[in-house]
Amino acid sequence: MTVKDCIKERRSIRKFKAQPVDHALLSEIIETASYAPSWKHTQITRYIAVEGELKNQIASQCTPAYPKNGEIIAQAPLLIAVTYIKGRSGFERDGSYSTPKGGSWQMFDTGIATQTFCLAAFEKGLGSVILGIFDEAEAASLLKLPEERALAALIAVGYPDEEPVAPRRKPVEELLSFQS
Repeated sequence: MTVKDCIKERRSIRKFKAQPVDHALLSEIIETASYAPSWKHTQITRYIAVEGELKNQIASQCTPAYPKNGEIIAQAPLLIAVTYIKGRSGFERDGSYSTPKGGSWQMFDTGIATQTFCLAAFEKGLGSVILGIFDEAEAASLLKLPEERALAALIAVGYPDEEPVAPRRKPVEELLSFQS
């Protein structure tokens, strides 16, 4: 599979088979995702693999604003909590911002790592969907995140039990402009 094939064929999967994800396979995916670029090579992204009762608690207690996400989490065999170490990406050692983007660079780096994780999972035969609508404070509490970490997203992961069709894409002419 080429990179282009991986990018074009990966879909957000919301229905999974009950088959568990092997922990060794997950470690391979994380090793690949660790190659995602980051601000000054800070590598702030951290992953928490959530299974069993804690996964079910997150599904039931952290998705009241969008219950569909709770359903997705509940039936996925694995949930990945994507977290990051605060105050490093986009910051200088003295705590000042390196760019006018301020602390936003943290989410940028974590987003790159999250998509890299999803592409690496797809290459290994797993499906995933990145979830952003959930009670972040409650999920962080259930996960017992230390103060220096923040929760960026949740990723439901497993073997796909659906084959969604690719949504229509905007033409390149709408996405690209040239200036000189």
